[in-house]
Amino acid sequence: MADQSEKQLPMLTGAQALITSLEKVGVEVVFGLPGGAALPIYDALYESSLKQVLVRHEQGAGHAAEGYALATGRVGVAILTSGPGATNGVTALADAYMDSVPLVMITGQVSSESIGTDAFQEADIRGITMPITKHNFLVKDARNVPEIIKAAFHIASTGRPGPVLVDITKNAQNDTVPFDFTDEVKLPGYKPTVRPHNRQVEAAADLICESVKPVLYVGGGVVRARAWQELKDLAELAGIPVVTTLPARGVFPDDHPLCLGMPGMHGTIQAVGAMQRSDLLIAVGTRFDDRVTGALDTFAPNAKIIHADIDPAEIGKNRAVDVPVVGDAKMFLGQLLDEMRHKRIPDYSEWTAKLQVMKKRYPLSWEAGDEGGTGLSPQQVIKRIGEISGPDSIFVTGVGQHQMWSAHFLPFKKPAQWMTSAGLGTMGYCVPAAMGAKVGQPDKVVWGIDGDGSFQMTNQELVTCALNGIPIKIAIINNNTLGMVRQWQTLFYNQHYSNTDIRTDSLPNFPMLAQAMGCAGLRATSVEEVDEVINKAMEINDRPVVVEFVCKKDSMVWPMVAAGTSNDEIKVAREMAPDWED
Repeated sequence: MADQSEKQLPMLTGAQALITSLEKVGVEVVFGLPGGAALPIYDALYESSLKQVLVRHEQGAGHAAEGYALATGRVGVAILTSGPGATNGVTALADAYMDSVPLVMITGQVSSESIGTDAFQEADIRGITMPITKHNFLVKDARNVPEIIKAAFHIASTGRPGPVLVDITKNAQNDTVPFDFTDEVKLPGYKPTVRPHNRQVEAAADLICESVKPVLYVGGGVVRARAWQELKDLAELAGIPVVTTLPARGVFPDDHPLCLGMPGMHGTIQAVGAMQRSDLLIAVGTRFDDRVTGALDTFAPNAKIIHADIDPAEIGKNRAVDVPVVGDAKMFLGQLLDEMRHKRIPDYSEWTAKLQVMKKRYPLSWEAGDEGGTGLSPQQVIKRIGEISGPDSIFVTGVGQHQMWSAHFLPFKKPAQWMTSAGLGTMGYCVPAAMGAKVGQPDKVVWGIDGDGSFQMTNQELVTCALNGIPIKIAIINNNTLGMVRQWQTLFYNQHYSNTDIRTDSLPNFPMLAQAMGCAGLRATSVEEVDEVINKAMEINDRPVVVEFVCKKDSMVWPMVAAGTSNDEIKVAREMAPDWED
Protein backbone atom coordinates (compact mmCIF):
# COMPACT_ATOMS: atom_id res chain seq x y z
CA MET A 1 0.00 0.00 0.00
CA ALA A 2 2.81 2.39 0.86
CA ASP A 3 4.41 1.90 -2.55
CA GLN A 4 1.04 2.35 -4.34
CA SER A 5 0.33 5.53 -2.33
CA GLU A 6 3.80 6.87 -3.05
CA LYS A 7 3.33 6.32 -6.78
CA GLN A 8 0.29 8.60 -6.71
CA LEU A 9 2.31 11.47 -5.27
CA PRO A 10 3.89 14.03 -7.64
CA MET A 11 7.63 13.62 -8.17
CA LEU A 12 9.62 16.76 -7.45
CA THR A 13 13.22 17.66 -6.89
CA GLY A 14 14.10 18.80 -3.39
CA ALA A 15 14.37 22.36 -4.70
CA GLN A 16 10.93 22.16 -6.29
CA ALA A 17 9.58 20.65 -3.08
CA LEU A 18 11.04 23.60 -1.17
CA ILE A 19 9.40 26.25 -3.37
CA THR A 20 6.09 24.37 -3.46
CA SER A 21 6.18 24.04 0.32
CA LEU A 22 6.80 27.78 0.67
CA GLU A 23 3.77 28.44 -1.52
CA LYS A 24 1.64 26.09 0.56
CA VAL A 25 2.55 27.75 3.87
CA GLY A 26 1.42 31.08 2.42
CA VAL A 27 4.68 32.79 1.42
CA GLU A 28 4.24 35.49 -1.22
CA VAL A 29 7.59 37.32 -1.22
CA VAL A 30 11.18 36.18 -0.72
CA PHE A 31 14.34 38.30 -0.54
CA GLY A 32 17.62 36.81 -1.65
CA LEU A 33 20.70 36.42 -3.81
CA PRO A 34 21.61 33.27 -5.77
CA GLY A 35 24.91 31.39 -5.77
CA GLY A 36 26.34 28.03 -6.72
CA ALA A 37 24.99 26.00 -3.81
CA ALA A 38 21.52 27.55 -4.18
CA LEU A 39 21.19 27.34 -7.99
CA PRO A 40 18.65 24.47 -7.93
CA ILE A 41 16.48 26.51 -5.56
CA TYR A 42 16.63 29.55 -7.83
CA ASP A 43 15.91 27.37 -10.86
CA ALA A 44 12.75 26.15 -9.13
CA LEU A 45 11.93 29.74 -8.15
CA TYR A 46 12.04 30.75 -11.83
CA GLU A 47 8.58 29.32 -12.55
CA SER A 48 7.13 29.96 -9.10
CA SER A 49 4.31 32.29 -8.11
CA LEU A 50 6.56 33.74 -5.43
CA LYS A 51 7.79 37.29 -5.86
CA GLN A 52 11.57 37.34 -5.67
CA VAL A 53 13.34 40.56 -4.62
CA LEU A 54 16.96 40.31 -5.76
CA VAL A 55 19.07 42.19 -3.21
CA ARG A 56 22.61 43.56 -3.57
CA HIS A 57 23.95 42.03 -0.35
CA GLU A 58 22.78 39.08 1.71
CA GLN A 59 22.61 41.11 4.93
CA GLY A 60 20.11 43.30 3.11
CA ALA A 61 17.98 40.24 2.33
CA GLY A 62 17.79 39.35 6.00
CA HIS A 63 16.92 42.86 7.18
CA ALA A 64 14.37 43.23 4.37
CA ALA A 65 12.72 40.01 5.51
CA GLU A 66 12.63 41.47 9.04
CA GLY A 67 11.01 44.68 7.81
CA TYR A 68 8.46 42.68 5.84
CA ALA A 69 7.66 40.54 8.88
CA LEU A 70 7.20 43.54 11.18
CA ALA A 71 5.05 45.40 8.65
CA THR A 72 2.76 42.46 7.92
CA GLY A 73 2.82 40.28 11.04
CA ARG A 74 3.82 37.35 8.81
CA VAL A 75 7.05 35.33 8.59
CA GLY A 76 9.76 37.01 6.50
CA VAL A 77 11.79 34.81 4.15
CA ALA A 78 15.34 35.12 2.81
CA ILE A 79 17.05 32.65 0.43
CA LEU A 80 20.85 32.73 0.25
CA THR A 81 23.68 30.58 -1.00
CA SER A 82 26.35 28.77 1.01
CA GLY A 83 29.60 30.00 2.54
CA PRO A 84 29.93 33.80 2.35
CA GLY A 85 26.31 34.13 1.23
CA ALA A 86 25.16 32.42 4.40
CA THR A 87 27.64 34.17 6.68
CA ASN A 88 26.58 37.55 5.29
CA GLY A 89 23.11 36.75 6.59
CA VAL A 90 24.30 36.08 10.14
CA THR A 91 23.89 39.70 11.34
CA ALA A 92 20.24 39.71 10.29
CA LEU A 93 19.64 36.41 12.09
CA ALA A 94 21.21 37.80 15.26
CA ASP A 95 19.13 40.95 14.93
CA ALA A 96 15.90 38.97 14.50
CA TYR A 97 16.81 36.76 17.44
CA MET A 98 17.35 39.70 19.78
CA ASP A 99 14.14 41.45 18.71
CA SER A 100 11.92 38.35 18.39
CA VAL A 101 11.19 38.76 14.67
CA PRO A 102 9.66 35.78 12.82
CA LEU A 103 12.11 34.96 10.04
CA VAL A 104 13.00 31.86 8.02
CA MET A 105 16.38 32.00 6.31
CA ILE A 106 17.03 29.28 3.74
CA THR A 107 20.62 28.66 2.69
CA GLY A 108 22.18 26.38 0.12
CA GLN A 109 24.91 24.04 1.31
CA VAL A 110 27.55 21.94 -0.43
CA SER A 111 26.65 18.31 -1.15
CA SER A 112 26.38 15.96 1.81
CA GLU A 113 29.51 14.01 0.89
CA SER A 114 31.54 17.25 0.80
CA ILE A 115 30.54 18.50 4.25
CA GLY A 116 33.59 18.64 6.48
CA THR A 117 36.11 18.65 3.63
CA ASP A 118 36.51 22.44 3.42
CA ALA A 119 34.84 22.34 0.03
CA PHE A 120 34.51 25.51 -2.01
CA GLN A 121 32.14 27.94 -0.27
CA GLU A 122 31.49 25.53 2.58
CA ALA A 123 30.66 26.96 5.99
CA ASP A 124 29.07 25.25 8.96
CA ILE A 125 26.27 27.79 9.01
CA ARG A 126 24.18 25.60 11.29
CA GLY A 127 26.93 25.58 13.90
CA ILE A 128 27.67 29.27 13.40
CA THR A 129 24.05 30.29 13.93
CA MET A 130 23.03 27.88 16.67
CA PRO A 131 23.30 30.55 19.42
CA ILE A 132 21.36 33.15 17.41
CA THR A 133 18.45 31.18 16.00
CA LYS A 134 15.36 29.84 17.68
CA HIS A 135 16.08 26.57 15.87
CA ASN A 136 17.95 25.45 12.78
CA PHE A 137 17.95 22.49 10.42
CA LEU A 138 20.44 20.79 8.10
CA VAL A 139 18.55 18.99 5.31
CA LYS A 140 20.41 16.13 3.63
CA ASP A 141 17.41 14.17 2.34
CA ALA A 142 14.98 15.71 -0.14
CA ARG A 143 12.13 13.70 1.36
CA ASN A 144 12.38 15.77 4.55
CA VAL A 145 11.95 19.14 2.89
CA PRO A 146 8.15 19.58 3.30
CA GLU A 147 8.12 18.55 6.97
CA ILE A 148 11.08 20.77 7.82
CA ILE A 149 9.62 23.82 6.05
CA LYS A 150 6.33 23.39 7.90
CA ALA A 151 8.22 23.02 11.17
CA ALA A 152 10.42 26.04 10.47
CA PHE A 153 7.47 28.34 9.87
CA HIS A 154 5.60 27.00 12.87
CA ILE A 155 8.58 27.52 15.18
CA ALA A 156 9.36 30.98 13.80
CA SER A 157 5.82 32.27 14.26
CA THR A 158 4.61 30.64 17.48
CA GLY A 159 5.57 31.12 21.11
CA ARG A 160 8.23 33.80 21.24
CA PRO A 161 8.77 34.60 17.55
CA GLY A 162 12.26 34.32 16.17
CA PRO A 163 14.52 33.30 13.30
CA VAL A 164 14.87 29.74 12.00
CA LEU A 165 17.62 28.64 9.62
CA VAL A 166 17.08 25.86 7.05
CA ASP A 167 20.35 24.76 5.43
CA ILE A 168 19.80 22.45 2.44
CA THR A 169 22.57 20.45 0.80
CA LYS A 170 22.89 20.58 -2.96
CA ASN A 171 22.22 16.87 -3.37
CA ALA A 172 18.99 17.26 -1.37
CA GLN A 173 18.01 20.07 -3.71
CA ASN A 174 18.69 17.96 -6.81
CA ASP A 175 17.30 14.56 -5.79
CA THR A 176 13.84 13.70 -7.14
CA VAL A 177 11.42 12.29 -4.57
CA PRO A 178 7.66 11.94 -4.01
CA PHE A 179 6.22 15.22 -2.72
CA ASP A 180 4.09 14.57 0.35
CA PHE A 181 2.68 17.70 2.01
CA THR A 182 0.01 17.72 4.68
CA ASP A 183 -1.02 20.65 6.88
CA GLU A 184 -0.20 18.78 10.08
CA VAL A 185 2.96 19.87 11.89
CA LYS A 186 4.63 17.15 13.94
CA LEU A 187 6.75 18.69 16.70
CA PRO A 188 5.99 16.68 19.86
CA GLY A 189 8.77 18.36 21.86
CA TYR A 190 7.69 21.90 21.05
CA LYS A 191 4.68 23.14 23.01
CA PRO A 192 5.00 26.81 24.01
CA THR A 193 2.71 27.92 26.81
CA VAL A 194 0.28 30.43 25.37
CA ARG A 195 -2.53 30.68 27.92
CA PRO A 196 -1.44 32.11 31.30
CA HIS A 197 -2.40 30.23 34.45
CA ASN A 198 -5.52 31.69 36.01
CA ARG A 199 -4.07 31.65 39.52
CA GLN A 200 -1.07 33.70 38.42
CA VAL A 201 -3.33 36.24 36.75
CA GLU A 202 -5.40 36.45 39.93
CA ALA A 203 -2.24 36.93 41.98
CA ALA A 204 -1.17 39.71 39.62
CA ALA A 205 -4.53 41.46 40.04
CA ASP A 206 -4.28 41.19 43.82
CA LEU A 207 -0.79 42.69 43.82
CA ILE A 208 -1.93 45.58 41.63
CA CYS A 209 -4.74 46.37 44.06
CA GLU A 210 -2.24 46.42 46.94
CA SER A 211 0.06 48.90 45.17
CA VAL A 212 0.24 52.67 45.48
CA LYS A 213 2.65 53.55 42.65
CA PRO A 214 2.22 50.96 39.88
CA VAL A 215 3.74 51.25 36.40
CA LEU A 216 2.97 49.22 33.28
CA TYR A 217 6.41 48.44 31.82
CA VAL A 218 5.69 47.37 28.25
CA GLY A 219 8.08 45.77 25.76
CA GLY A 220 8.18 44.55 22.20
CA GLY A 221 6.35 41.35 23.13
CA VAL A 222 3.14 43.37 23.33
CA VAL A 223 3.70 44.53 19.74
CA ARG A 224 4.43 40.99 18.54
CA ALA A 225 1.25 39.75 20.25
CA ARG A 226 -0.70 42.69 18.75
CA ALA A 227 -2.08 43.36 22.22
CA TRP A 228 -2.35 47.14 22.06
CA GLN A 229 -6.12 47.30 22.59
CA GLU A 230 -5.96 45.12 25.70
CA LEU A 231 -3.10 47.28 27.01
CA LYS A 232 -5.03 50.49 26.46
CA ASP A 233 -8.18 49.08 28.06
CA LEU A 234 -6.28 47.88 31.13
CA ALA A 235 -4.36 51.13 31.59
CA GLU A 236 -7.54 53.19 31.33
CA LEU A 237 -9.59 50.92 33.57
CA ALA A 238 -7.00 50.93 36.36
CA GLY A 239 -5.52 54.38 35.73
CA ILE A 240 -1.97 52.98 35.63
CA PRO A 241 0.79 54.94 33.82
CA VAL A 242 2.60 53.23 30.94
CA VAL A 243 6.22 53.24 29.78
CA THR A 244 7.06 51.78 26.37
CA THR A 245 10.54 50.44 25.59
CA LEU A 246 12.35 51.26 22.35
CA PRO A 247 10.84 48.38 20.30
CA ALA A 248 7.39 49.04 21.81
CA ARG A 249 7.11 52.71 20.83
CA GLY A 250 3.63 53.39 19.49
CA VAL A 251 1.97 50.41 21.14
CA PHE A 252 0.47 52.93 23.57
CA PRO A 253 -0.13 56.42 22.08
CA ASP A 254 2.22 59.16 23.22
CA ASP A 255 -0.60 61.68 23.39
CA HIS A 256 -2.47 59.59 25.96
CA PRO A 257 -2.35 61.21 29.43
CA LEU A 258 -1.14 57.94 30.98
CA CYS A 259 1.80 57.58 28.57
CA LEU A 260 5.18 58.42 30.09
CA GLY A 261 7.27 57.66 27.00
CA MET A 262 10.42 55.59 26.73
CA PRO A 263 12.42 54.44 29.78
CA GLY A 264 16.11 53.72 30.12
CA MET A 265 19.48 55.15 29.11
CA HIS A 266 17.92 57.82 26.89
CA GLY A 267 14.45 57.67 28.37
CA THR A 268 12.21 60.51 29.45
CA ILE A 269 12.59 61.89 32.96
CA GLN A 270 9.05 60.90 33.90
CA ALA A 271 9.44 57.32 32.61
CA VAL A 272 12.76 56.75 34.38
CA GLY A 273 11.58 58.50 37.52
CA ALA A 274 8.32 56.55 37.64
CA MET A 275 10.11 53.21 37.45
CA GLN A 276 12.68 54.20 40.06
CA ARG A 277 9.97 55.28 42.50
CA SER A 278 7.40 52.63 41.69
CA ASP A 279 6.25 50.08 44.25
CA LEU A 280 5.04 47.70 41.50
CA LEU A 281 6.23 47.08 37.94
CA ILE A 282 3.82 45.18 35.72
CA ALA A 283 6.32 44.03 33.10
CA VAL A 284 4.71 42.62 29.95
CA GLY A 285 6.61 41.26 26.96
CA THR A 286 9.90 42.74 28.08
CA ARG A 287 13.18 41.37 29.38
CA PHE A 288 14.68 43.92 31.82
CA ASP A 289 17.35 44.87 29.32
CA ASP A 290 20.43 46.68 30.65
CA ARG A 291 19.62 49.73 28.53
CA VAL A 292 16.39 50.03 30.52
CA THR A 293 17.56 49.09 33.99
CA GLY A 294 20.95 50.81 34.20
CA ALA A 295 22.87 49.34 37.15
CA LEU A 296 20.59 46.41 37.92
CA ASP A 297 21.11 46.43 41.68
CA THR A 298 19.76 50.00 41.85
CA PHE A 299 16.86 49.55 39.44
CA ALA A 300 13.37 50.20 40.85
CA PRO A 301 14.64 49.34 44.35
CA ASN A 302 11.25 49.41 46.10
CA ALA A 303 9.19 47.74 43.40
CA LYS A 304 7.60 44.34 43.47
CA ILE A 305 7.58 42.66 40.07
CA ILE A 306 4.87 41.04 37.99
CA HIS A 307 6.60 39.63 34.92
CA ALA A 308 4.50 38.23 32.08
CA ASP A 309 6.32 36.81 29.06
CA ILE A 310 5.74 34.00 26.60
CA ASP A 311 9.36 32.90 27.02
CA PRO A 312 9.82 31.30 30.46
CA ALA A 313 13.60 31.74 30.16
CA GLU A 314 13.19 35.51 30.46
CA ILE A 315 11.29 35.43 33.74
CA GLY A 316 13.64 35.95 36.64
CA LYS A 317 16.68 36.03 34.33
CA ASN A 318 17.73 39.55 35.32
CA ARG A 319 15.39 40.54 38.13
CA ALA A 320 13.73 38.46 40.85
CA VAL A 321 9.98 38.21 40.28
CA ASP A 322 7.08 38.23 42.76
CA VAL A 323 4.42 36.99 40.34
CA PRO A 324 5.73 35.11 37.29
CA VAL A 325 3.28 34.64 34.41
CA VAL A 326 4.15 32.55 31.36
CA GLY A 327 1.93 33.16 28.37
CA ASP A 328 0.95 35.28 25.40
CA ALA A 329 0.84 39.01 26.16
CA LYS A 330 -2.54 39.48 24.49
CA MET A 331 -4.09 36.67 26.52
CA PHE A 332 -2.46 37.84 29.75
CA LEU A 333 -3.62 41.43 29.38
CA GLY A 334 -7.09 40.27 28.39
CA GLN A 335 -7.39 37.95 31.38
CA LEU A 336 -5.95 40.56 33.73
CA LEU A 337 -8.42 43.11 32.40
CA ASP A 338 -11.33 40.74 33.13
CA GLU A 339 -9.98 40.07 36.62
CA MET A 340 -9.52 43.78 37.39
CA ARG A 341 -13.12 44.53 36.43
CA HIS A 342 -14.18 42.61 39.53
CA LYS A 343 -11.73 44.34 41.86
CA ARG A 344 -11.84 47.50 43.93
CA ILE A 345 -9.06 49.39 42.17
CA PRO A 346 -7.16 51.97 44.24
CA ASP A 347 -7.16 55.62 43.24
CA TYR A 348 -3.78 56.30 41.65
CA SER A 349 -4.54 59.93 40.75
CA GLU A 350 -2.05 61.37 43.24
CA TRP A 351 0.70 59.18 41.76
CA THR A 352 -0.13 60.03 38.17
CA ALA A 353 -0.43 63.74 39.01
CA LYS A 354 3.14 63.77 40.34
CA LEU A 355 4.33 62.13 37.14
CA GLN A 356 2.51 64.73 35.08
CA VAL A 357 4.36 67.43 36.98
CA MET A 358 7.64 65.79 35.96
CA LYS A 359 6.43 65.48 32.38
CA LYS A 360 5.65 69.20 32.21
CA ARG A 361 8.80 70.22 34.02
CA TYR A 362 11.12 68.27 31.70
CA PRO A 363 9.57 68.19 28.22
CA LEU A 364 11.59 66.71 25.41
CA SER A 365 13.41 69.48 23.59
CA TRP A 366 16.64 70.16 21.76
CA GLU A 367 17.65 73.50 23.21
CA ALA A 368 19.04 72.08 26.46
CA GLY A 369 22.41 70.45 25.86
CA ASP A 370 22.63 71.32 22.16
CA GLU A 371 26.25 72.37 21.80
CA GLY A 372 25.63 74.77 18.93
CA GLY A 373 27.74 74.94 15.80
CA THR A 374 26.64 75.22 12.20
CA GLY A 375 23.97 73.12 10.60
CA LEU A 376 20.42 72.01 11.32
CA SER A 377 19.12 70.71 14.63
CA PRO A 378 18.57 67.00 13.92
CA GLN A 379 15.78 66.81 16.48
CA GLN A 380 13.83 69.52 14.67
CA VAL A 381 14.35 67.79 11.31
CA ILE A 382 13.03 64.48 12.63
CA LYS A 383 10.08 66.16 14.31
CA ARG A 384 9.13 67.87 11.05
CA ILE A 385 9.39 64.61 9.09
CA GLY A 386 6.94 63.06 11.54
CA GLU A 387 4.58 66.03 11.49
CA ILE A 388 4.49 66.38 7.70
CA SER A 389 4.37 62.65 6.94
CA GLY A 390 1.84 61.94 9.70
CA PRO A 391 1.18 59.06 12.10
CA ASP A 392 -0.12 56.75 9.36
CA SER A 393 3.40 56.44 7.94
CA ILE A 394 5.78 53.62 8.79
CA PHE A 395 9.05 54.83 10.31
CA VAL A 396 12.26 52.80 10.21
CA THR A 397 15.62 53.84 11.66
CA GLY A 398 19.24 52.90 11.61
CA VAL A 399 21.25 52.89 14.84
CA GLY A 400 22.89 55.84 16.52
CA GLN A 401 21.85 59.26 17.77
CA HIS A 402 19.20 59.59 15.08
CA GLN A 403 17.55 56.42 16.42
CA MET A 404 17.14 57.93 19.88
CA TRP A 405 15.94 61.28 18.53
CA SER A 406 13.43 59.40 16.35
CA ALA A 407 12.20 57.47 19.39
CA HIS A 408 11.46 60.79 21.10
CA PHE A 409 10.27 63.12 18.34
CA LEU A 410 8.28 61.04 15.85
CA PRO A 411 4.47 60.91 16.24
CA PHE A 412 3.86 57.67 18.10
CA LYS A 413 0.09 57.47 17.92
CA LYS A 414 -0.46 54.13 16.18
CA PRO A 415 0.99 50.66 16.83
CA ALA A 416 3.12 48.44 14.58
CA GLN A 417 4.36 51.35 12.43
CA TRP A 418 7.81 51.67 14.03
CA MET A 419 10.81 49.48 13.20
CA THR A 420 14.27 49.70 14.64
CA SER A 421 17.13 47.43 15.67
CA ALA A 422 16.74 47.52 19.44
CA GLY A 423 18.51 44.54 21.01
CA LEU A 424 21.47 44.12 18.65
CA GLY A 425 21.76 47.77 17.63
CA THR A 426 22.61 47.02 14.01
CA MET A 427 23.94 49.90 11.96
CA GLY A 428 22.81 49.41 8.38
CA TYR A 429 19.39 48.12 9.38
CA CYS A 430 17.43 51.10 8.05
CA VAL A 431 17.51 50.97 4.24
CA PRO A 432 16.85 47.22 3.74
CA ALA A 433 14.30 47.04 6.56
CA ALA A 434 12.44 50.02 5.07
CA MET A 435 12.53 48.23 1.72
CA GLY A 436 10.98 45.12 3.25
CA ALA A 437 8.35 47.17 5.06
CA LYS A 438 7.32 48.89 1.81
CA VAL A 439 7.06 45.54 0.01
CA GLY A 440 4.80 44.33 2.81
CA GLN A 441 2.73 47.53 2.97
CA PRO A 442 2.92 49.08 -0.52
CA ASP A 443 0.12 51.57 0.16
CA LYS A 444 1.86 53.07 3.22
CA VAL A 445 4.37 55.89 3.18
CA VAL A 446 7.64 54.44 4.50
CA TRP A 447 10.29 56.80 5.87
CA GLY A 448 13.70 55.51 6.79
CA ILE A 449 15.59 57.83 9.14
CA ASP A 450 19.28 57.03 9.00
CA GLY A 451 22.63 58.44 10.06
CA ASP A 452 25.43 59.16 7.61
CA GLY A 453 27.44 56.32 9.15
CA SER A 454 24.64 53.78 9.27
CA PHE A 455 23.48 54.69 5.76
CA GLN A 456 26.86 53.94 4.20
CA MET A 457 26.73 50.32 5.37
CA THR A 458 23.75 49.12 3.31
CA ASN A 459 22.75 51.95 0.95
CA GLN A 460 23.30 49.67 -2.06
CA GLU A 461 19.80 48.31 -1.46
CA LEU A 462 18.47 51.57 -2.90
CA VAL A 463 19.41 50.08 -6.27
CA THR A 464 17.18 47.14 -5.41
CA CYS A 465 14.39 49.57 -4.54
CA ALA A 466 14.84 51.57 -7.75
CA LEU A 467 14.82 48.49 -9.99
CA ASN A 468 11.85 46.86 -8.25
CA GLY A 469 9.63 49.91 -7.93
CA ILE A 470 9.86 50.20 -4.14
CA PRO A 471 9.59 53.97 -3.49
CA ILE A 472 10.85 54.34 0.06
CA LYS A 473 11.97 57.70 1.43
CA ILE A 474 15.28 57.94 3.29
CA ALA A 475 16.31 60.89 5.46
CA ILE A 476 20.03 61.06 6.17
CA ILE A 477 20.78 62.94 9.39
CA ASN A 478 24.26 63.93 8.29
CA ASN A 479 26.50 65.31 11.03
CA ASN A 480 29.71 64.07 9.32
CA THR A 481 30.57 61.79 12.22
CA LEU A 482 29.66 58.62 14.08
CA GLY A 483 27.48 60.70 16.34
CA MET A 484 26.76 58.38 19.25
CA VAL A 485 30.40 57.31 19.47
CA ARG A 486 31.45 60.97 19.35
CA GLN A 487 28.98 61.78 22.15
CA TRP A 488 30.57 59.13 24.36
CA GLN A 489 34.05 60.36 23.43
CA THR A 490 32.94 63.87 24.41
CA LEU A 491 31.49 62.79 27.75
CA PHE A 492 33.77 59.95 28.84
CA TYR A 493 36.98 59.96 26.76
CA ASN A 494 38.34 63.49 27.19
CA GLN A 495 37.18 64.52 23.71
CA HIS A 496 39.59 62.11 22.05
CA TYR A 497 37.75 61.85 18.73
CA SER A 498 39.47 58.72 17.54
CA ASN A 499 38.19 57.50 14.16
CA THR A 500 34.72 59.00 14.34
CA ASP A 501 34.90 61.63 11.58
CA ILE A 502 33.70 59.52 8.67
CA ARG A 503 32.98 62.11 6.02
CA THR A 504 35.32 64.88 4.95
CA ASP A 505 35.42 67.11 1.87
CA SER A 506 31.74 66.29 1.26
CA LEU A 507 32.51 62.69 0.30
CA PRO A 508 30.33 61.02 -0.61
CA ASN A 509 27.95 63.52 -2.15
CA PHE A 510 24.74 61.90 -0.94
CA PRO A 511 22.27 63.45 -3.43
CA MET A 512 24.54 62.52 -6.35
CA LEU A 513 25.05 59.03 -4.94
CA ALA A 514 21.27 58.66 -4.67
CA GLN A 515 20.83 59.77 -8.28
CA ALA A 516 23.47 57.29 -9.42
CA MET A 517 21.41 54.54 -7.78
CA GLY A 518 18.21 55.54 -9.57
CA CYS A 519 16.74 57.65 -6.74
CA ALA A 520 15.79 61.27 -6.36
CA GLY A 521 18.46 63.10 -4.37
CA LEU A 522 17.66 66.17 -2.26
CA ARG A 523 19.52 68.24 0.34
CA ALA A 524 18.60 70.75 3.04
CA THR A 525 21.19 72.96 4.72
CA SER A 526 18.97 75.65 6.25
CA VAL A 527 15.84 75.73 8.40
CA GLU A 528 13.90 77.29 5.53
CA GLU A 529 14.68 74.33 3.29
CA VAL A 530 13.59 71.60 5.74
CA ASP A 531 9.85 71.68 5.07
CA GLU A 532 10.44 72.28 1.37
CA VAL A 533 12.49 69.11 0.82
CA ILE A 534 10.25 66.97 3.05
CA ASN A 535 7.17 68.06 1.10
CA LYS A 536 8.99 67.47 -2.18
CA ALA A 537 9.97 63.97 -1.02
CA MET A 538 6.33 63.29 -0.14
CA GLU A 539 5.33 64.21 -3.71
CA ILE A 540 7.78 61.78 -5.34
CA ASN A 541 6.29 58.28 -5.45
CA ASP A 542 7.65 56.80 -8.68
CA ARG A 543 11.11 56.08 -7.28
CA PRO A 544 13.01 56.09 -3.98
CA VAL A 545 13.96 59.46 -2.49
CA VAL A 546 17.04 60.28 -0.43
CA VAL A 547 17.08 63.56 1.49
CA GLU A 548 20.31 64.71 3.11
CA PHE A 549 19.92 67.04 6.08
CA VAL A 550 23.22 68.72 6.93
CA CYS A 551 23.11 68.83 10.73
CA LYS A 552 25.14 70.08 13.66
CA LYS A 553 28.08 67.89 14.55
CA ASP A 554 27.83 68.08 18.32
CA SER A 555 24.14 67.81 19.02
CA MET A 556 23.63 65.49 21.98
CA VAL A 557 21.02 62.90 22.88
CA TRP A 558 19.43 63.87 26.17
CA PRO A 559 18.31 62.71 28.70
CA MET A 560 21.07 60.20 29.36
CA VAL A 561 22.09 57.64 31.96
CA ALA A 562 25.78 56.76 31.66
CA ALA A 563 26.39 53.06 31.03
CA GLY A 564 26.70 51.02 34.21
CA THR A 565 25.35 53.74 36.48
CA SER A 566 22.06 54.01 38.33
CA ASN A 567 18.99 55.41 36.63
CA ASP A 568 18.87 57.83 39.56
CA GLU A 569 21.90 59.52 37.95
CA ILE A 570 20.04 60.47 34.78
CA LYS A 571 20.92 63.87 33.36
CA VAL A 572 18.76 66.24 31.38
CA ALA A 573 21.84 67.91 29.90
CA ARG A 574 25.58 67.69 30.37
CA GLU A 575 25.65 69.65 33.64
CA MET A 576 22.03 69.28 34.66
CA ALA A 577 20.33 66.53 36.67
CA PRO A 578 16.56 66.57 37.27
CA ASP A 579 15.03 67.78 40.48
CA TRP A 580 13.01 64.65 41.24
CA GLU A 581 9.42 65.18 42.35
CA ASP A 582 8.87 62.86 45.32
